[in-house]
Amino acid sequence: MTESLTARVEQTLLTVVNARTGTSVLASDQVRDVATSTAGRVQLTLLLGANDDPTLARDVRQAVEALDGVTDVRVNVVDAATDPRAQHGAAAAAPPAPKRAPLPMMAEPAAAPRPVPAPTPSAFPALGKIIAISSGKGGVGKSTVTVNLAVALAKLGRHVGLLDADIYGPNVPRMMGVMTAPPVENEKIVPPEAHGVKLMSLGFMIERDQPAIWRGPIVMKIINQFLRDVRWGRLDYLFVDMPPGTGDAQLSLVQAAHLAGAVIVTTPQEVAVGDALRGAKMFERVGVPVLGVVENMSWFELANGDKMPIFGSGGGARLALELGVPLLGEIPLWQPVREGGDSGTPIVISAPDSPAARAMTAVAEMLERR
Repeated sequence: MTESLTARVEQTLLTVVNARTGTSVLASDQVRDVATSTAGRVQLTLLLGANDDPTLARDVRQAVEALDGVTDVRVNVVDAATDPRAQHGAAAAAPPAPKRAPLPMMAEPAAAPRPVPAPTPSAFPALGKIIAISSGKGGVGKSTVTVNLAVALAKLGRHVGLLDADIYGPNVPRMMGVMTAPPVENEKIVPPEAHGVKLMSLGFMIERDQPAIWRGPIVMKIINQFLRDVRWGRLDYLFVDMPPGTGDAQLSLVQAAHLAGAVIVTTPQEVAVGDALRGAKMFERVGVPVLGVVENMSWFELANGDKMPIFGSGGGARLALELGVPLLGEIPLWQPVREGGDSGTPIVISAPDSPAARAMTAVAEMLERR
């Protein structure tokens, strides 16, 4: 049975065509290490290049899932540029580089090469104001703030989209309670909608336990595809949930689209504030205005009404003062906020009159005034 299932998997993969190459993923050796079990489990490796459509992984998975007897499919996506076998094959096929004479030690310095200009950001007028929600470090509740701001503005009647650009930890699908892959119509991805917000995330297209081991070119392609190839419709705001730090995703976004601004999320302690400062300075250096600072987990409210500053106090205000931007709000640490993120019901929906929800809504209103 195992051999029969393997043969059927390979036969099916001959029907999945890579639009870039015009050949099937099996014939072009993009699929490797196909393994099956007697219980119907299938595992394979897909080599994805920088110029390949990321939805190819979803097409491969869905094609194999449709086979009779298949109970589980795992598609391990690997950057083709990092695959040693692909590199070895490319190296073997390439002609040897001609030898060059060594430069004389006292040679005059050559003229400095002209810098390669950065890609010109595109305008997306239909997407409204594109706002990046960023943080310097992980664990400060950036995605929680992003989700609740988007839903709060949707409740105010705005047309809002939410793009999950956290390629390495896409949590928006779970936080919004949507886990199904979006359909494709007329070569456009139709974004699912939850709580009045249109969503797009890499989490819709990869397995829950699949690591995204991707370098800058693929990250750039994914972000561009989420901007260009998703049927967003006409929006007032598009919130972009960024990964922590100042890496490929941040640079890819500012090179791909004109941003209305960035919001920096931090917690009160100095470690988080220091990292958030570096993140804010990155946006300033690339010409993106910082709209303000949101301090999350500002305090824990005790049963008697006292506020316990578990992570210290005043860090968000000090950061806002140093950057010369407003402190948009302080969000208390409250257990139902975490529960809402796990269950897919943001706190502004599940408990709109709670202190945390009121603080989130106030931040959304202040951000809109900015």
